[in-house]
Amino acid sequence: MVRAAFLAVTFVVVSGAPALAQNAATGEKDFIVCRACHQIGPNAKNAVGPVLNGVVGRKAGTYPGYNYSAANKDSGITWTPEELDKYLTSPQTVVPHTKMIFPGLKDAQKRKDVIAYLEQFGPDGQKKQ
Repeated sequence: MVRAAFLAVTFVVVSGAPALAQNAATGEKDFIVCRACHQIGPNAKNAVGPVLNGVVGRKAGTYPGYNYSAANKDSGITWTPEELDKYLTSPQTVVPHTKMIFPGLKDAQKRKDVIAYLEQFGPDGQKKQ
C-alpha cells in the first residue's frame, strides 16, 4: 500500500515537471508583449524601455544611454532570474515609481519562459553558445 502511494505521488510529480521547465522558444513568443517597449538582439536600440541584451546578471538602471527613473537606478537590484520573476509579476510592486507601466505577467510559466529567452542573450546582443 505504501509503495503504491509512493509510486502514485512520484508519477504526479514527474508528470508535472515539464510544465515547470523553462522553454526559451515559447518565451520568445511570450516576449511579444515586451516588444512594445523593449528590444533585444544584435541590432537592439533603446526605445520606450531599455535594451534587454545581457539583462540577466545586470544591475538595474545601468544600460548605457537609457534615461531610467531614480526608483530603478536606486533600487539596488541585480537582475537574477528570481528578481526578474518577481519584477515581471508586478513591476510597480517591486520598484515603486518605476517608469515601467506594464501590469505584469501573471502566468508563472510565461514568466519562466520569457526569462529563459532573455538569458540567451549576452551584453552584445548575440545568443550565448
